Amino acid sequence: MKKNLNASFFTGLAIGVFSPLVLLPIIVFILSQSYGQSFAYLWSQTLRFPEFMSRYLSLALIGNLGWFYFFLNRERYFHTRGIIFGMLLYAPYMIYVNLGRLF
Repeated sequence: MKKNLNASFFTGLAIGVFSPLVLLPIIVFILSQSYGQSFAYLWSQTLRFPEFMSRYLSLALIGNLGWFYFFLNRERYFHTRGIIFGMLLYAPYMIYVNLGRLF
C-alpha cells in the first residue's frame, strides 16, 4: 500500500483538486461574455446557487483531461492516478446538488 501513495500521487491530487478551482472563474468569464452579462452578476449567481456552481464546475473539471493526457503520454501514472482521485473528490458535491433538486 505504501508504494501506491508517493509524492507524485499527491502532486496529481493537488492538480486534480485545484485546477478546476482556477479554471472556474475563467469559464464564468467566457460564459458571461457569450451571454452578454457582466462577470460580477454571473459570478454572484455561481456562488449563490448550487445548481449554477454544479454546471460550471463540471465544465471546469473537463480541464483536468488535459492534465490527465499530458501525464499519461509521459507515462507518469502516479500523477494520473492523483488527478483521477482529485476529480472523484468533487463527485459527492455533484451528487448532492443534482439529487437535492429531486427532493
